[in-house]
Amino acid sequence: MTPGDNGASTPEEDDPFGYLYADGQARGAQPPSGGYGYPNAVSRVRAVGERQYPQQQTYGQQVPPQQAAYGQQTVQTPQAAPGAAPTGSRSQQNAGRRGPNTNVLLIAAIAVVAVVIIGISVAMFNGDSGDDADGGASAVPTQSQTSKPSPSSSDKAAGGLPKTDAKSLSLEGGAVLASDVKGAKSDGGVYVNGFNHIGAKISWTVSGIEKAGDVRLYARYSVPGTDANATVSVNGKANSQPIGFKNFIGSPKGDYEKGWQSTWAPVTLNKGTNVIEIACNDGNQCDALVDQLWLQ
Repeated sequence: MTPGDNGASTPEEDDPFGYLYADGQARGAQPPSGGYGYPNAVSRVRAVGERQYPQQQTYGQQVPPQQAAYGQQTVQTPQAAPGAAPTGSRSQQNAGRRGPNTNVLLIAAIAVVAVVIIGISVAMFNGDSGDDADGGASAVPTQSQTSKPSPSSSDKAAGGLPKTDAKSLSLEGGAVLASDVKGAKSDGGVYVNGFNHIGAKISWTVSGIEKAGDVRLYARYSVPGTDANATVSVNGKANSQPIGFKNFIGSPKGDYEKGWQSTWAPVTLNKGTNVIEIACNDGNQCDALVDQLWLQ
C-alpha cells in the first residue's frame, strides 16, 4: 500500500456508478448484478401472467354477495347491535301490514249510490203524488166565497174592445168564484160557479166604447155534457134571444173539465159606458161555469 492509496476498497465502499468512469474500470469495477443498477436491489424474474395483484375495491362499491340459485331472492338483514332485540326479516315485518280494506271502501260506495237512488225516487214519488192529486180533483165544481171583484174591465180583445175574466165580474144571487175545475183561462184558473139557480146574475160594466152600435158578446164557459142558456141584458134591456151555453163540442156528461168552449150573442151598446148582465131567470137552464167575457 503506497501513500495516498488505501488499496482496493471493499465492495461496500465501491461507487455504484464506478464502472461508468475510466479509473473505476481500471480498478475492475463491474456493473452491479442487482436490478435497476442500485445496490442491494433484487431482481425477481417471473413468467408472464404469474404475478398476482390484490383485488381492488372501488370506493362506494359493495362486494356482491354469493350468487343465489336462479329464482331465489337473497335478503341481507343488518347485524343487530349487541343487546338489541332481533329485527327479523323484512318479509316478517311486512307480514303484519296490510293495505286499505277494499271491502269497506266498496260497501261505502254502494251505500252512497243507494242514498242517491232513494233520494231521486222520493223526489219522483212526491212529484207524481202532486200530479195525481191535481189530476184526481173532482169534476164537479165546488163554491168558494171571495171578496167582491172590481166591475171594471182589465183587458182588450181583438179590435180594441174590452175583455174581462171572472175576477172582474160583479156576482149576485149566489154566484161565486171557484177554481177547483181545471181548464179556466182567467187569472189563477178562477171561474164563476153557483150560476145554476134562479136569481143568479153576472154583471160586467164596460167603459170606453167610442161609438154606439151592434157587437158580439162572447163568453167562454163549461157545461157538464148538457146544453144550458141564460138571459142577456144591456143597460137594463133584455135581449129577445137568450145566450146559448150549448154543448157544441159533445163533451162527456158530468165532466166539467172537458166541457170548456165558447159561444156568442148579439148586443147593442151605447157610446161610453154600458152594463152587461147575464142572468139565470125563469125558463133558463143555467148549469154552466163562466170563465171569460169579451166584445168583438
